[in-house]
Amino acid sequence: MEIKSVGVVGAGQMGNGIAHVMALAGYDVRLNDVRQESLDKAVDLIGKNLDRQVSREKISQEERDTALARISTTMEIAEVADTDLVIEAATEKEDVKHKIFESILPSLRPNTILTSNTSSISITRLASRTDRPEKFMGFHFMNPVPVMQLVELIRGIATDQETYAACLGVVEKLGKTAASAEDFPAFIVNRILIPMINEACYTLYEGVGNVSSIDTAMKLGANHPMGPLELADFIGLDTCLAIMNVLHDGLADTKYRPCPLMTKYVEAGWLGRKTKRGFYDYRGDTPVPTR
Repeated sequence: MEIKSVGVVGAGQMGNGIAHVMALAGYDVRLNDVRQESLDKAVDLIGKNLDRQVSREKISQEERDTALARISTTMEIAEVADTDLVIEAATEKEDVKHKIFESILPSLRPNTILTSNTSSISITRLASRTDRPEKFMGFHFMNPVPVMQLVELIRGIATDQETYAACLGVVEKLGKTAASAEDFPAFIVNRILIPMINEACYTLYEGVGNVSSIDTAMKLGANHPMGPLELADFIGLDTCLAIMNVLHDGLADTKYRPCPLMTKYVEAGWLGRKTKRGFYDYRGDTPVPTR
């Protein structure tokens, strides 16, 4: 099937980035959230990010204006359902995702493809609670969406080839690269990345090194652009912990046991950049290690 319109559920960090790249690629986008404030903030941020692309001569002013005009916002989930492709980009909590799909099902077109931007949750399980498991798959963008080139495409056990081919076509139209992953906990990127971050937390927890030395060691010793603890703050410690729990529960292997220190930071509400404190304190002019 040809996809012309895209519905995005969730106007947060991932949702607004997905809306941005979809509109720029020529798709009509309907962006949904439960709060009007979030929608207004998302559109404002998309505009600023498009302006940045214009200033760097990545796109023209006309392309910027046309893309922004392709995005409409709504708090009504039924309006998002009237599209060719729906991408759920809400919080990484399975019960929340199930509720979103249950609320959108009655309004969906018969041929609409349902997808989730989940970074770790079973696609087969999410699909099983819908009326179209054959037209359901994982559509996992990397953060920040306008910058990162990879999209993981994850087929559930029932996903048909036509659905996969349609989503692959969208990725190619976006100018990004698709990596096909099997439906196992955390897929490819986070199956490798998040345990590395968790191990960095254990290295801190056990006193092998402090925040600064751990991040410096990995940046200069492994040529990583960001240290693992800095990256954890960027992703959000709550998201990192949620993915570690999915790995631990789904694979029943003790090597995926979340570090108690990560759990403690999340309990404190120190989730990283978005709360101004995590492994670094961002309340001043320069980030300062908290340990």
